[in-house]
Amino acid sequence: MHDTPGFSMGATMTRRPVARRRVAPHPQGGTRLASKLTLFSGSANPALAQAISRKLQVPLGDILLGRFSEGEIRVKVNENIRGKDVFVIQPTCPPPNEHLMELLIMLDAMRRASAQRITAVIPYFGYARQDRKDQPRVPITAKLVANLITTAGADRVLTMDLHAGQIQGFFDIPLDHLYALTVFEGYIRRRGLKRLVVVSPDVGGIKMARAYAKRLRAGLAIVDKRRDSPDTTAVMHILGEVKGRTCLLIDDLIATGSSLTEAAEALTRAGALAVYACVTHPILSGPALSRLKVSPLKELIVTDTIPLAAEKRGGKIAVVSVADLLAEAIRRIHYEESISTLFDGVHG
Repeated sequence: MHDTPGFSMGATMTRRPVARRRVAPHPQGGTRLASKLTLFSGSANPALAQAISRKLQVPLGDILLGRFSEGEIRVKVNENIRGKDVFVIQPTCPPPNEHLMELLIMLDAMRRASAQRITAVIPYFGYARQDRKDQPRVPITAKLVANLITTAGADRVLTMDLHAGQIQGFFDIPLDHLYALTVFEGYIRRRGLKRLVVVSPDVGGIKMARAYAKRLRAGLAIVDKRRDSPDTTAVMHILGEVKGRTCLLIDDLIATGSSLTEAAEALTRAGALAVYACVTHPILSGPALSRLKVSPLKELIVTDTIPLAAEKRGGKIAVVSVADLLAEAIRRIHYEESISTLFDGVHG
């Protein structure tokens, strides 16, 4: 439980139209920015929210997040947000059910407190892997969650590296989709990797891998694989030249690590000099850490969209922050400026 201001743990309504407004740009943030913009953090990733707050020079709003005696989530906004432009920062990372429900209740509280506009900032959008009916009698959970977020009171969504691009179309409200490419690009350039080839661990990721290859002026390859079950894979063969090259695997998330480590082993057998990986969302569940430890991966570079426990940090894992990118996107949304420059060139 936390009792510090800004982050303390402790009926159907017709949605009103959001009035359009114009505010003169004020890039430096500070007092003028804070006069209308309010940031709130859920309990999922308070460190990222604090970093965004510092970048914008806007303090986190005062909110009570707690539990009733039987475990139900309790939320109370402890300040006046009537007419404010509210941003709720809450990835739906593990435990996903708790964090998703907390987000929904926070959105409902903001709406009932008469916020002028509510933006759900969801750095990691959970429940994204069931985005279509690929088998009989299965749900499309990503669409269900999109409906819940909209119904709860969000007027728009800001997210990053969705598991599938079509999820953007599941929302009936504006959605801004950012990419970690620009953050990873700077880190990779500083590492000075030579003879680089960008590798997609599956055919579905080829579009993003191509964008990385274009930005890094690197080669391109694909690991063709057959999935035996939702958590295991069997690598088939590699499309592209990797022998004598430094390989950089690109993916949006790592859960158990099966797909990534299998790909790294296949690339090593094919003659790769070294294998690195850039993965936006580090879920790292189940046997992921033990698999990474014995895998031929030299380094796994991830972002802070999902907080990493102390035991998961260090070793082969390096963390880069997306706080500056999210903060700039929030500032531009608040002033109704274009955010397309934040991902220009990403789609190679």
